[in-house]
Amino acid sequence: MKLIASDLDGTLLNEDSKVSEANVRAIQKAMDRGVKFVVVTGRSYDAAKMPIQEVGITCPIITLNGASSFDIKGNVLRDIPMEPAVCKKVYTACHNGEMYTEFFTNKGLFSFGRDKFIDRMTRWWKAVNPNFTDEEINQRIEQRFQDESVQFVEDYEQLEAINDLKIYKLLSFAEDEKSHKQVFDNLKDEAGVVITSSGYLNLEFNHPEAKKGLALQELAKSMGIDMKDVMSMGDNLNDKSMLEMAGRGVAMGNADPEILNICKYTTKTNEEDGVAFAIEEMLREYNL
Repeated sequence: MKLIASDLDGTLLNEDSKVSEANVRAIQKAMDRGVKFVVVTGRSYDAAKMPIQEVGITCPIITLNGASSFDIKGNVLRDIPMEPAVCKKVYTACHNGEMYTEFFTNKGLFSFGRDKFIDRMTRWWKAVNPNFTDEEINQRIEQRFQDESVQFVEDYEQLEAINDLKIYKLLSFAEDEKSHKQVFDNLKDEAGVVITSSGYLNLEFNHPEAKKGLALQELAKSMGIDMKDVMSMGDNLNDKSMLEMAGRGVAMGNADPEILNICKYTTKTNEEDGVAFAIEEMLREYNL
């Protein structure tokens, strides 16, 4: 293996959104032995850079499910926004399905009103984790504000009025499985969008070329690396393309059942330093 690619949430990061010391040591060990490392995430660039920068990891970053890629110095390598008409169609379907939606753009993350943001996220967390206390939910929402710098607008028309705006990803949250399925079914055959998910009751919408696997393949090629020499690690459906395309796709122990089913290799959970375990196993197997 010549390149290791890791998802962030549910993979490299633990439930406190931190990179463990064991994971840091394993990544550094691999890099010391000539293996390159890249983060591949659904997060924005700033939100992706923050947790790895905290532990001294410097590497290329593929963001927003493959819509944007950055080199080690933060220079843009890939830029694939969605078509404006497609964005509006997706948002309309989500709005009609009563899904809360966020917009990841070249000018930051946008949502509709802080109070609405807090209200919908509170209701979503209660639907996803009914055993959570109000304090735990508030902590999760506060973490969301820390992970992503959210800007608020009143409505979609105000968002459309922003000059030179590029929308790379829409992230929507449903409060129940019925609305989740309804929106997915309404948009699954839309030619201008690819639909993935990074968690229960959410949907992520990107340009069809904005996939983690395609972005990773493009970055690897620029490094002179074939995908058969790439190890990728992930836990959810937005990781599927890079897990299938890499020579060594590794599912986290906490991965979605579909991800566990497609991967030949499985590691421990993100709370058990699964990334470190997978890297150490690969290094031993290849005598690196």
